[in-house]
Amino acid sequence: MEAETEKERSLEKKIKSGLCRCSHLGATSEAATLFTDDLILEILSRLPARSLHRFKCVSVAWRDLIADPANRKMLPQTLAGFLYTSYSYSSGHRHHFASVSGGAAPFDPSLPYLQPRKYKDMALVDACNGLLLYRGSNKNKVAPWDWAEDDCRFVVCNPATTRWVELPPRPAAPEIRYSLTAALAFDPAVSSHFHVLHFEEDNLANYMTGVSIYSSRTGAWSRGDSGMVEKMPPYFTSKCVFVGGIMYVISVLQDINTGNEYVLVGVDVEGKEWKTTRVPYCSRFCTIGLSQGFLHYAVANNEILVPEITLWCLKDCDSKEFVLKHTASMDKLLSMTRMKYKVVEIHPDCDTIFLVSYGGATLAAYDMRHQKVGCILNLEKSTKGFLPYVPLFSEPLADADGQ
Repeated sequence: MEAETEKERSLEKKIKSGLCRCSHLGATSEAATLFTDDLILEILSRLPARSLHRFKCVSVAWRDLIADPANRKMLPQTLAGFLYTSYSYSSGHRHHFASVSGGAAPFDPSLPYLQPRKYKDMALVDACNGLLLYRGSNKNKVAPWDWAEDDCRFVVCNPATTRWVELPPRPAAPEIRYSLTAALAFDPAVSSHFHVLHFEEDNLANYMTGVSIYSSRTGAWSRGDSGMVEKMPPYFTSKCVFVGGIMYVISVLQDINTGNEYVLVGVDVEGKEWKTTRVPYCSRFCTIGLSQGFLHYAVANNEILVPEITLWCLKDCDSKEFVLKHTASMDKLLSMTRMKYKVVEIHPDCDTIFLVSYGGATLAAYDMRHQKVGCILNLEKSTKGFLPYVPLFSEPLADADGQ
């Protein structure tokens, strides 16, 4: 499957065709001046972020129009970088930002408007289309495994606008149930409302029993029982991805005969539709991500003679069949850094994956389509929880508590 979608190519072709028809009046940049600003913005707002940046080269006027902060709400944004966390008993959670461009962070990742004024400690839980999900605690330096429901609240914020909303307490679950896995579901192309899903597990039998769901539309929590026949828990610190109205989480199917098998569990935002999808290669060093509108799965295999990375795509969610897109040798990256890597993220707009070294010292980009090593960034020590951040300059948090 090609990296660019038919929609991208069609829109670009139409725009370029329009410019070419006007080119008899002069150069393409001069022909571009025949379009009004409103018309240009309307056209560009329909393009994916990757295509948008190509049109900065049409003319100086188009470049300035795209770069104007006043137009950011209308235009698609691309990946700015990754949020990640370091944790220690002495300082608690510390929040960091790794910019893919090498520039400064677009906002203060410590969220000074929330901490310590509102919360003594905050853990980054998830990110989805520009919104961030945190778990705030009124206690200092809370370890991830020591969260208590009565001391913690979920917070959703938009760092681009500094607005935030605190969710009401989650209804108490039965004593034998607990959860460390929560996820944020938000698609601004579909709705300005978001959902938070909190997966529940049976503390004794160790399998997923259901999910608690908060809806910003209703302002309340609801609950849905697991609709799966197979009993399985979410993988510890599991990555969650929201695609096409379904939240996917990496889980472990335990079998005493065949051993553990990694699968994807999907559930809709009402907790009514549940599905499982086998992944093509079982590894705890895998990740899932939303890229070019589809669910992708990537894994780095360091155990074979020639270490390699594979990238797969689930183009048809109903078929539950991943299609192999790219396979690449890790020799070049390993020879450059002399480190072993695991895949942590996938670029939302192209077939570039991001890998973190064992120990979390560096973050490396690798273009799977062109087999090229990209930027290599140095990170803070004891890192975890890499989440992609794409700015959202519109405001979905209409009832936000923050100013």
